Amino acid sequence: MIYTVTVNPALDYVLQLPEVKDGETNRSSDTQFLAGGKGINVSQILNQLGVDNTAWGFVGGFTGEELIRQLNVKKINSDFVRISDDTRVNVKIHAQVETEINAAGPDITDQEVAAFKSRLDDLEAGDVVVLSGSLAPSLPTDFYESLLPLIREKGAEFVVDTTGEALLRTLKFNPLVIKPNHHELADLFDTSFSSTADMLEAAKKLQKMGAQNVMISMAGEGAYLVTADHVYHANAAKGTAVNSVGAGDSMIAGFVGTWFEKHDAAEGLRVGSACGGATAFTEDIAVKSQIDAVLPQIKIDIVE
Repeated sequence: MIYTVTVNPALDYVLQLPEVKDGETNRSSDTQFLAGGKGINVSQILNQLGVDNTAWGFVGGFTGEELIRQLNVKKINSDFVRISDDTRVNVKIHAQVETEINAAGPDITDQEVAAFKSRLDDLEAGDVVVLSGSLAPSLPTDFYESLLPLIREKGAEFVVDTTGEALLRTLKFNPLVIKPNHHELADLFDTSFSSTADMLEAAKKLQKMGAQNVMISMAGEGAYLVTADHVYHANAAKGTAVNSVGAGDSMIAGFVGTWFEKHDAAEGLRVGSACGGATAFTEDIAVKSQIDAVLPQIKIDIVE
């Protein structure tokens, strides 16, 4: 089983209107609530790929109930810990410019954290846990890191979608894959790259530090994957990018779902690149037909 973890999900309140006039009453032309969260995005793509998964995290209050209802409509299996505080609401305003107002998130008690950690008792060898998204303000900054020994003790694999020092601290636990973009990769070593060879050398350092696979996303230049045996390159899909939200989550989902079923990292790069591109070309998380339309465009080359 693949488990996705969204510890600070949100009910996104999306408002559409031609423009926002400051200091005046504005009326929207359309509104909707959407279940939001990076782990939830991963679950949506896994569902489209037909890969069994369960969404974990914390939800509470009437907003949490609505979030779970929306997941049920999308047939996303979930086993969230119910908390006493309310799941946050984020406001997304689509007008002459896009504006977001994101809430910090609920207070989560020690008892609720313990209930979440008990979920890890169900893990088995071969499972994969994908941890992604922001932390609720009441959780310690090392919350994700504190889960990794528990996951590895069960023989399960994990992915943490994070950057900077938080990413480096996960490497000693041997993550299945990490996915910095080329700018984030340079920042990890406080440098800049003058060539692709320099960039790949930095990725290999991360592998030596513990990462099993290092995937480097490069927007219009495609993506690289450094594995134990080879370095692969995937070209970028052709299309009009209309949405950057969820593209990285989709790429991780495509890689993890493919690796889980086939244990083929190169094919994981191909499917991940297609999923990321398909989401970038739509205003929401991509569906199977959109992924299938992009997939034939993606070609994998062995660089070394």
